[in-house]
Amino acid sequence: MNDSQRPGRAASHAATHAPRTSHSAKSQTTRSQTARSQTSKSRPSRDGRPARVVITGLGVVSPIGVGRQAFWKSLAGGQTGISRITTIPSESLPTKLAAEVADFDPAEYVYQKKFLKVMSRDIQLGVSAASLAMQDAGLKAGDLEPTRLGVEFGAGHISFTPQELAEAARDYADPTQRDGYPRWGEEPGAASRPSESDGRGPLGKIAPLWLLRQLPNMPACHVAIEHDAQGPNNTITGGDASALLALAEAMRVIERDDADAMIVGACSSQLNPIELARMSVCGQLSQADDPAEAPRPFDLRRDGTIAGEGAAVLVIERYESAVARGADIYGEVLAVSAGCDGRKQDGAGLANAMSAALRGSGVSAGELGHINAHGVGLTQDDIVEAAAYRRALGDAAGNVPVTALKSYFGNFDAGAGAVELAGSILSLRHGITPQSLHYRLPDPRCRLNVVWDGPQSLASRTVMSVNRTLLGQSGAAIVRAL
Repeated sequence: MNDSQRPGRAASHAATHAPRTSHSAKSQTTRSQTARSQTSKSRPSRDGRPARVVITGLGVVSPIGVGRQAFWKSLAGGQTGISRITTIPSESLPTKLAAEVADFDPAEYVYQKKFLKVMSRDIQLGVSAASLAMQDAGLKAGDLEPTRLGVEFGAGHISFTPQELAEAARDYADPTQRDGYPRWGEEPGAASRPSESDGRGPLGKIAPLWLLRQLPNMPACHVAIEHDAQGPNNTITGGDASALLALAEAMRVIERDDADAMIVGACSSQLNPIELARMSVCGQLSQADDPAEAPRPFDLRRDGTIAGEGAAVLVIERYESAVARGADIYGEVLAVSAGCDGRKQDGAGLANAMSAALRGSGVSAGELGHINAHGVGLTQDDIVEAAAYRRALGDAAGNVPVTALKSYFGNFDAGAGAVELAGSILSLRHGITPQSLHYRLPDPRCRLNVVWDGPQSLASRTVMSVNRTLLGQSGAAIVRAL
């Protein structure tokens, strides 16, 4: 066995229940369960058979379109969502390009509008995508037993905006006035002179509910409130891999019979000065000033990513339940696996996740219609990702079509992985793989079959989507059209 065939050493854990052959969505034929990761043993479904999990709803809020139709139209047409920054002042920012969700009004999608004031931009994107997904699934309040509907969400670092703390921070400008604040809203010494205090000390200038806008579990909470989902509710904060890890956990919830359906997704917005500064200091942002030139995943000239924002949400449910209610099924989730690099950060975690997903689904590398790459556009990260493909797929790594959708909408932490997965699901529906934008000069260190000269017909009805964080936390999902 050569190095490209040897599985990675990083620990993996997979949620799988997939057979080797596909069946019609209208068929009630049972499929036998194939290889499972030893680290994920799910309980059988209520009738004793292995649970099958299918996708019945899809909602997208992205820089290339709000709603699945607009989103897919941009992907199929090779239309970028990257442009000059318009939503925030950019004069002093390290970059002038971003992928913004334009013409987005959360009030059009959020039902509980009284909560908008305590929703950050990230949360608004996620809750809106969830509403679109539930509408697409044809589900409304009362259609499902509330205790059998759960939520699993991926969230990244939700940043505050400078304006939220600016007024309070100004009170610290004078270094002689830092005696501390005895009670909320009081100025120093106000307790001894109550008549002089107006209750507007520095702490009083911060909204009491300010923190609710930054808590990573709030997207899942708001989605549950919107749809009265009283089943299991959890949040995954695994960076870029959050969406796929959330999908894995949601599948396990259904497999162990704790829910019949789950609302699964992720959301993020990197479009504020603090996040842009952080990404710049970390050397992640491209220096390109032309939207037609960046990002360029796997291209020899790549120099970084573009910051973006967005969210995507799936409704997944037990196959039998979906068929019984006549749902339109996008596809079946055959396997979701995870891994981590450990100490070396050499891509072993991604290779391990991909290998485990293939084993668990019973799919061979040659059967994949495409791989939806993480493709962040950073020089070393793309090389590591390509090496992980060769380690997991062997000789097939150079033949399987690869698409890198961050070339359309940049990177935005947890949300980007969810939007990419939505792209793969719609590829199955339409039978084509979108091209990667800005790819012209192949990097010989990557050696991948990147789809770049227009959309390409899917050679099979099975696809894989992968994500990896800068520190090696990784996920891989395999979905097959029915």
